[in-house]
Amino acid sequence: MKRRNFVQGSMLAGASLLTTGVLNAAALTSCADPAGVATTTAAGDKPFNLNYGTHDGMFKSHAGDDFIDQIKFAYDKGFRAIEDNGMSGRTEDQQKKIGDTLAKLGMAMGVFVQPGLGNDSNMLANGKADQVEKFIASCKQAVEIAKRINSKLVTVVPGDFVRNLPIGVQTGNVIEAIKKGTAILEPHGVVMVLEPLSDNPDLFLRTPDQAYAICKAVGSPSCKILYDMYHVQRNQGNIIPTLDLVYDEIGYYQIGDNPGRKEPGTGEVNYKNIFKHIYNKGYRGVLGMEHGTAGAGKEGELALIKAYREADSFM
Repeated sequence: MKRRNFVQGSMLAGASLLTTGVLNAAALTSCADPAGVATTTAAGDKPFNLNYGTHDGMFKSHAGDDFIDQIKFAYDKGFRAIEDNGMSGRTEDQQKKIGDTLAKLGMAMGVFVQPGLGNDSNMLANGKADQVEKFIASCKQAVEIAKRINSKLVTVVPGDFVRNLPIGVQTGNVIEAIKKGTAILEPHGVVMVLEPLSDNPDLFLRTPDQAYAICKAVGSPSCKILYDMYHVQRNQGNIIPTLDLVYDEIGYYQIGDNPGRKEPGTGEVNYKNIFKHIYNKGYRGVLGMEHGTAGAGKEGELALIKAYREADSFM
């Protein structure tokens, strides 16, 4: 499934901006009501141990079609982040309202997708000047969007494999284009995260080690890996050992069980162990919930929240 059809300083410095509101949810919190009577906050509404980012439409049965109302509902259920692949397609006014809402709630913004360029339309591997120019223009747009929504992360997919060029030449072309993109992003503290995908065999970037080599060659804090565990599982498996190999270049994570690309617990991936591993590695940024919901309506949404509570109960 292609992203456009899917649900609607340094990297350390960037990650620190994305940890707002992440608290330990292992224990209940006692407090006092206005009358001085001790009360206990329900564990189900406490923030999670890790900072999972919800998507537009994920809670529409409870909160309605308005994304801002969905964000507020997610906050009440303990989520402290969102991500929005389609953010660049929203009006400037919508972007500002979303950014303001997140700021008021103390929530973080995860990734948005590079504006104007889809998974297979960003042909950086061919090295042609017009493709590089489109990419640079897109990076400039991304900076302006990031300012409006207080984001530091933009998803970048280099596009398709070019079958009449050697792989080394294609890799060199991608590296040179990304260097030009990071020159635009880096002064603003914006980070492009390169996403290896499993959608089809034509895509150039498919594995985390391939992205790792590109990040090392680019050598910029504005070029990191988007470690989408759904795609890693489909392409090669071995999620935790591969994560460890490329960890110092990972800038962001995305979630989706396999098969089906739904919430944790609906497929073969042991997300509780993976979340524990990521937590113990010290990551406190956003993990994007880039997947569908197994069930329908309010029951399906509540089941999704329950699934995350279970997967997050690793403390």
